[in-house]
Amino acid sequence: QVQLVESGGGLVQAGGSLRLSCVASGRTFSDYNIGWFRQAPGKERKFVAGIIRNGGRLYYADSVKDRFSISRDNAKSTVYLQMNNLKPEDTAVYYCAANRFSGSNWYKQMDYWGKGTLVNVSS
Repeated sequence: QVQLVESGGGLVQAGGSLRLSCVASGRTFSDYNIGWFRQAPGKERKFVAGIIRNGGRLYYADSVKDRFSISRDNAKSTVYLQMNNLKPEDTAVYYCAANRFSGSNWYKQMDYWGKGTLVNVSS
């Protein structure tokens, strides 16, 4: 089992920045790929960004590319999502998730999920 806890959400004005953190416990963190997902009210959950276990490859949704940056610190069992130039459409609950799959579609089936942190971007 892997336990994931997100933090760093909040209310921010459009154009502002937030940094989300996802802290993991329970297993060897460096063995896991980590993805960030978000779910806006009334919409399905969608992939935002991901980083594979060794941090060597990063993945981003087109909607956040050039604005969001994902990184990980395996020594702290933490993955970060730096979000810049936030827009009202970024408003959602943000979740981090983990798995050990290989391949380019690894983020399409996650095994462990956190409970989420709310990001609210006002216009």
